[in-house]
Amino acid sequence: MPGKNIEFGKQAESAAVKFLKIRGYKIIRRNYKTKFGEIDIIAEDKGVICFVEVKARHSRLFGEPYEAVSALKQRQISKAAICYLKENNLLERPARFDIVSLLYLGDLPEIDLIKDAFDLNSGFTI
Repeated sequence: MPGKNIEFGKQAESAAVKFLKIRGYKIIRRNYKTKFGEIDIIAEDKGVICFVEVKARHSRLFGEPYEAVSALKQRQISKAAICYLKENNLLERPARFDIVSLLYLGDLPEIDLIKDAFDLNSGFTI
């Protein structure tokens, strides 16, 4: 079962990349990992660096996919984003957090993009 979930996640992430590219995003990096967590996609949209979390589900039984981006997950993404910005000397660049939500009820997913889905958690330092 875990292998099936990993494959589903990769499929959803690839669909999200295609979706973002069609909307003019320039993909910078995928699966950026730090000790704080992982960022699924780092992209640029009209001069703004976007840290994109991808969430996918097969049903609405447990809610919409984007609802799975908990406060803890937001904190992890925020910390990883700061690491990326520091490593690349981009702290002065505008940045935001987006979510791509994919719901697979049939062959093709319903895809929603939530721009500026949450704010940077400022209650920590790295």
